[in-house]
Amino acid sequence: MGKTKKAKRFAQQKFAVMKKMISTSDSRIKESDRGPPKKKRREDPEEMKVHEAPQYSSALFFQYNTQLGPPYHILLDTNFINFSIKNKLDIIQSMMDCLYAKCIPYITDCVVGELEKLGRKYLVALKIINDPRFERITCLHKGTYADDCLVQRVTQHKCYIVATCDKDLKRKIRKIPGVPIMYISQHRYAIERMPDAYSA
Repeated sequence: MGKTKKAKRFAQQKFAVMKKMISTSDSRIKESDRGPPKKKRREDPEEMKVHEAPQYSSALFFQYNTQLGPPYHILLDTNFINFSIKNKLDIIQSMMDCLYAKCIPYITDCVVGELEKLGRKYLVALKIINDPRFERITCLHKGTYADDCLVQRVTQHKCYIVATCDKDLKRKIRKIPGVPIMYISQHRYAIERMPDAYSA
């Protein structure tokens, strides 16, 4: 009998129940400690309503970016370089095969920093990006997290194509209109969100 009573009492108890907070303007609080009452401001029907919308670039026509054109400026991500080596792809030649035009690969200081952090295993990648055909972009921010750096750069300047195999970075870039993404599929480079007039 004792066990069943205990079980019933145990079932009735509520765990992790938060204490209910009363508002600062509640009548139960002393007048000296009471806060000012929250009054909702009535909307004036004659007042002009202002809607603030983000300003988009004039180069965007529907979902495509008309500013893009050869020679293409391509921002490279760390994993894109590593996957290119894994798939035995020459970066510049494969880019030109994909886009049928001259391509200029750009590498930020963050990407170089990430490759240096990865250690001796990725020395081949560091040697490849030291090629004079690869342009270097200096970063002014703190830290060496390349994803945020690439997203920030792409939102400011709509003239870049981002080359990455990272799913999270792709998801972030898809939210920015007019920025094509280059990735590796079936041992060759592919591109998405690019006008048919430009891409392969």
